Amino acid sequence: MAVTQAVKGTVSGPEQSIIRSGPFGSRAPFWALRNEMDNLLSRFSGEGGLTQAFDAVLDMSETDNEIEVRMDVPGIQAEEIEVEVTGNTLLITGERKEEKEEKGRTYHRIERSSGSFSRSMTLPCEVDSDQVEAQCDNGVLTITLPKSNLSKPHKITVKPKF
Repeated sequence: MAVTQAVKGTVSGPEQSIIRSGPFGSRAPFWALRNEMDNLLSRFSGEGGLTQAFDAVLDMSETDNEIEVRMDVPGIQAEEIEVEVTGNTLLITGERKEEKEEKGRTYHRIERSSGSFSRSMTLPCEVDSDQVEAQCDNGVLTITLPKSNLSKPHKITVKPKF
C-alpha cells in the first residue's frame, strides 16, 4: 500500500511530477488537508485571536547507515535549538526571537513570524543516540542519526543443503 502525492514542477514529459510513497494509500490528500487544518487551528488562541507561530518544516531521508533530518530554521542561532533523542523519538525545539519595534518608525506590514516551535517525530528505526550530530548552517539544521547495528541490513548467505 503506498501514498502517492504529486509535487508540482515545471518539468515536462514523464518526469512531470515526483511521486512520494507512504503507508496511507489513496488517502494522502486527506492527510495533507488534515495537517493544514491542524496547523491553521493551532494558531488560534483561547481569546479567539491569532497568535504568531513559527512553522519549522523538515525533510527526513534514510540510507543503509543513517537517517538525516534537515529543517529550515532561518534567523535562529544554533544555541537556540535543542535536539533530543529518546528511544526512537526525535524532538527538536527552538525559538525565533521577536524583533522589537523601533520608536519613530511606522510599520506598514509585519509578516515575519516569531515564537517557539517544537517538532516530535518517530524515527523509522533504532539509532545510536550517542553518535547523533546536529549542525546549523545558513538557516538549515542538519541532524545525522546513525542507525544502530540492529537496524542496519545484514546480508545472509544461503547455503545449499547436502
